[in-house]
Amino acid sequence: MAEEFGRSVQDGLKLSKRIYLGKDRAVTPPKPPSHMDKSPVAYLPTAPMVYAVISNPAIVDNPDIPSYQPHVHGRCDPPALIPLQMTRIELEADSYLDTAFVKISGSWRVHCVMGSESCDCRLAVPMGEQGSILGVEIEASRKLYYTELVAIEDRKDLEKEVRIENGGFLKPHTFTITIPKVDGGSTLSIKVRWMQKLLYHNGEFSLIVPFSFPEYVTPHVKKLPRKEKIQLNVTTGTGTEIVCKTSSHPLKGLRREVGKLGFSYESEVLTWTNIDFTFSYAVSFSHIFGGVLLQSPSLHDVDQRDMFCAYLFPGGHHSRKVFRKEIVFVVDISGSMEGAPLEGTKIALSAALTNLDSKDSFNIIAFNGETYLFSSSMELASEDTVERAVEWMSMNLIAGGDTNILVPLKQATEMLSKSGGSIPFIFLVTDGAVEDERHICDIMKSHITGGGSIHPRICTFGIGSYCNHHFLRMLAMISRGQYDAAYDIDSVESRMQKLLSRISSTIIANITIKAFDDLDEVEGDFRETSLTLL
Repeated sequence: MAEEFGRSVQDGLKLSKRIYLGKDRAVTPPKPPSHMDKSPVAYLPTAPMVYAVISNPAIVDNPDIPSYQPHVHGRCDPPALIPLQMTRIELEADSYLDTAFVKISGSWRVHCVMGSESCDCRLAVPMGEQGSILGVEIEASRKLYYTELVAIEDRKDLEKEVRIENGGFLKPHTFTITIPKVDGGSTLSIKVRWMQKLLYHNGEFSLIVPFSFPEYVTPHVKKLPRKEKIQLNVTTGTGTEIVCKTSSHPLKGLRREVGKLGFSYESEVLTWTNIDFTFSYAVSFSHIFGGVLLQSPSLHDVDQRDMFCAYLFPGGHHSRKVFRKEIVFVVDISGSMEGAPLEGTKIALSAALTNLDSKDSFNIIAFNGETYLFSSSMELASEDTVERAVEWMSMNLIAGGDTNILVPLKQATEMLSKSGGSIPFIFLVTDGAVEDERHICDIMKSHITGGGSIHPRICTFGIGSYCNHHFLRMLAMISRGQYDAAYDIDSVESRMQKLLSRISSTIIANITIKAFDDLDEVEGDFRETSLTLL
């Protein structure tokens, strides 16, 4: 779907050459960069974008200056997507702990369709790390559109009305929605809200918001004023000093309080920004630090219950002792893992084995329809054993066959059943979907319930868009493990190494909150996340 979208944008840029720009020869449509000429994936949005959906190429023209070009016969199938020119853009980001709430406000003009015609327009919104869409408001052609959350029980009534082309996810973190029948020459005013995670590495928090606009969304009229704005608010919740590290744009400080910062950026530009908005900071504290944030509902909120968030920071002692680990790597080697997915997995696992402490122990189970063990028991991570394991992976991790996840999970659980004085982990890597996922979760839950407080944490890593990511999330959640995924094959190695790094530095486990015993009703997502030093 993503490649088809990219090809449609390519077709749209070619089609936009029909647009007459007047006698001013200095005003020419911007050309796409040369490196984008070949790969359709390179045309995917890197910031919020709006496209004219063109099935009938005859309607493509300048709505202000008709060119009276010869009629074009035929239709575009699939429809071409012409990127609309952007006339205004504003970014607001409110960062709390490890989560940022982002709002983008902008205006786009349908510059490529005759004034007497109309077309559908498609909004595409790429979001940052683990982005989740919150809402969209669109004003177009004297009509107002907005999104709303729909309860699960009401979905069946809407299924007949909902079509894939009306909206959905182009990629896992790229949301799209179609606006019907927008007049040529009119302007769309759009507000988009989403939430995303901050990255944490080496004591620094980093916010990265997709905000890189291609040159061809800059209006052709050079004298038209173009102003871009950014507003950032940071709340750490720690009550300690914040140390600013890096920023992609020249931010002006508005306020500075203990644990809180406010910044703004505003500039008139000739072309829109072509870099993502990034900001990083560090919080100064030398010990494990935690707290609780309370939030009361707004007056018009349907749910009038209070909310809270309990959090812990690992502190600055990077020499703090971590738990000894016992880890079983369970690796999918079915036929669909052939090529880059399996090669990236091998590289990431080899690096993880090298980073294990000599007192840690490990094993490897490869599986398809059958299972293949590196060793019949757990092995200490000595230099010689790690070398043998890397060699074993190169010889035995060969893609082929079906996918059977339950058997290797049972084997790994049995291997870790006698763990003592350590944190046992199962690290599952797969790109497939299974039919008995509910049964697998039930079986694993029963093992965990009867396994005491120090039971195996199942950390799951999904590869590709066809993997059952919901199943992997649930499997990690019920075992107090962690989940991550690489939807793009090129990111398998880097994202897997990040997850392995997180689970390799556990310093606190089995966190409980006793206050729940005194509450009549508690509802929420209470997941134990191992506190780590990255």
